[in-house]
Amino acid sequence: MLELDRIICGDCLEVLRTMPSESVDCCVTSPPYYGSKVLFSMADILQIVARNSKGQFVKGSRNSPNTEFKSGQHWREPKPYWDKEWLYNEYVTKRRSSQEIASDFGCKDANILYFLRKHHLPIRTVSEAREIKHWGLSGKLNGMHGKTGEANPHWKGGVSPERQALYSSEEWSEAVRVVWKRDAATCQRCGKIKTRSDEFHIHHIMSFAAKEVRAIPENLVLLCKDCHNFVHSKKNVNGEFLNDTQ
Repeated sequence: MLELDRIICGDCLEVLRTMPSESVDCCVTSPPYYGSKVLFSMADILQIVARNSKGQFVKGSRNSPNTEFKSGQHWREPKPYWDKEWLYNEYVTKRRSSQEIASDFGCKDANILYFLRKHHLPIRTVSEAREIKHWGLSGKLNGMHGKTGEANPHWKGGVSPERQALYSSEEWSEAVRVVWKRDAATCQRCGKIKTRSDEFHIHHIMSFAAKEVRAIPENLVLLCKDCHNFVHSKKNVNGEFLNDTQ
């Protein structure tokens, strides 16, 4: 060990004199302190990395060759969509959408678009995407063709104007106030407590078409957006928070 007290030892000066005339880095890393003096090992004292006259690192100089990343290496596990040929086959040849590819890897659509641009692969326009998208049968071949009003299974009795009228009424405002207080600003399915950034909904247990209970608190329940979407989805096979009997 070398003992320093605001001066550089002779051995260090000799080492520095042997370096090129260009400027060099000479730094001390994590020194232990003992009173007014500092104890260093020679390895701690000098970490010499060649620089040119402008202070820039000299190309090809390497400080930690045993631990540095080698060409082609990455700290993350490689993904198939990083590869140009794989991405070309999926996106261009198979005509899969960027959303479909992203869903396979649990990433965002933006990840796939980034690598499409990086590899200079042509990204489809909206009109081009619509041309290859499967929209189901069209015209009279579609089983829902011409089924409007009561002929449509989603018909609710023409309640849209009534819905707008109810939601702007004092009766609805009072029902909403009662439900929020009763349910303590908490989703009644998952138990999530409302925060400023969360979106919560008032859900009708018996559908809106049941006029007599539209604004009755007993027929209303507070749900977060995700749970409300679940309740009205096909995943709700047990009919949670639904009562179609009238």
